[in-house]
Amino acid sequence: MTLTDAAVTAAVTAAGAAKRVPGPPGLPVVGSLFDLTRRPLRTFLDARRDYGDVVRFVAGPPGLRAEFYAVFSPEGAHQVLGSEAANFRKDNSFYDELRTSLGNGLLTSQDGDYQRQRRLIQPLFTRRRVDGYAQAVGLECRALADRWRAVPHGVVDVAEEMSRFALRTVARILFGADVEAAVQVVHRGFPVIGELVLARGFAPVRLPRSWPTPSNRRGAAARRDLYAVCDRIIAERARRAERAGGAAAAGPGGLDGGSGRGGQAGQGGAAGQDDLLELLTRARGEDGERLDPDELRDQVLIFLLAGHETTATSLAFALFLLAKHPEQRRLAQEEASAVLAGREPVAADLEALPYLTRVLKEAMRLYPPASQMGRRSVEETVIDGHVVPAGAQVILAPWVTHRHPGHWAEPDRFDPDRFLPEREKERHRYAWYPFGGGPRACIGQHFSMLESVLALGSLLREFDLEAIDHGVRLGQGITLQVKSPMRVRLTPRG
Repeated sequence: MTLTDAAVTAAVTAAGAAKRVPGPPGLPVVGSLFDLTRRPLRTFLDARRDYGDVVRFVAGPPGLRAEFYAVFSPEGAHQVLGSEAANFRKDNSFYDELRTSLGNGLLTSQDGDYQRQRRLIQPLFTRRRVDGYAQAVGLECRALADRWRAVPHGVVDVAEEMSRFALRTVARILFGADVEAAVQVVHRGFPVIGELVLARGFAPVRLPRSWPTPSNRRGAAARRDLYAVCDRIIAERARRAERAGGAAAAGPGGLDGGSGRGGQAGQGGAAGQDDLLELLTRARGEDGERLDPDELRDQVLIFLLAGHETTATSLAFALFLLAKHPEQRRLAQEEASAVLAGREPVAADLEALPYLTRVLKEAMRLYPPASQMGRRSVEETVIDGHVVPAGAQVILAPWVTHRHPGHWAEPDRFDPDRFLPEREKERHRYAWYPFGGGPRACIGQHFSMLESVLALGSLLREFDLEAIDHGVRLGQGITLQVKSPMRVRLTPRG
């Protein structure tokens, strides 16, 4: 709870909680800097085991050290993201760096900017609109399956394959026919920016980005390329609309109900449904407010990031885990074959694929794409009996919470039935939170689940999978990163 100074003193005295938040001593000169930047996943797991659910890290030399407070319990995550979300803002070092790299989009904005953007963008993510993009998912699944049948020896790296699949899918939904223009640039640029954001976020002293260090130069080049491709597509779309006489104006409070440009619309989602860039361009608030070209670019970049890296990670690990677990793979394939039965998937199939949904949820438990999240505390706060000071950088780690032995039996074991409805009801709401939570929960979580479950079903219906690699080396950027091959051997079914 957020407390006044007097209330904090009373609470600490009454609870006997005046102890310092525990944490590892780190190295004499740099503290935990190398552990946090080079192996954060293992560092956080070890810290919870050794020091508990709230752990203090220091990084950097004496006199310049930065402090980070990691919170690992579901109760603490609920406090930071949900019940006291107003006390934990997205103005910590990581979001500052992400904002500098990718702009002030829905993921990074705050206060009035965020409220305005949310009002404009929310109508684009209603269930009805999102369900309309199932056709785009089906088109990309069909193209991927056709390509997989021609792969020599049937061996693919599912991490690489799902990254390209998810990127092509979200680019198709965002840009329609302009999909190819963005795919290569985004595929190259986001990993570079992710490494830069992580390194600068933990750095005790952040050198100016204008200094020509190798990482700054790589990050600047990636940013220029990403901005250029988005600006080019947006400008071309505006010229096209001008030549066609302009898009129809939206009525107050949202988007117009028409299908817009019929020929282009079918490229993005279902026939007669415009792509997201078209909808963003036409979005209007109650007072006629709209997104200017820079804001359009910022939203597009955030959608490309959030809409492809998270889905790609979830799908890659779901396929890889099934490739290593024959019994769970058999159950998943039986469900996919029975429900899809030789046809393209539609949005209504999501409710008819409960086992595949459980597989995805379990994959996201073991390998959460957003494996860590950051905030900054506004006021001094008590979390799990420890006082976290005002202005503290607070890190949440779903990677650790999803393995918390107090909430998950045999936490490293792959078991989709953990997500049977009756078992989900027994757990704390924040024992599993891959999409965040509270007022800033991911606006695209229904789209992510729809795309992932339908794609998983389509691919399992077509192919049997056998794991070639069994261990995976992981890293951390903006999202969880796969640093080694995840190869499987494909065998066409039927």
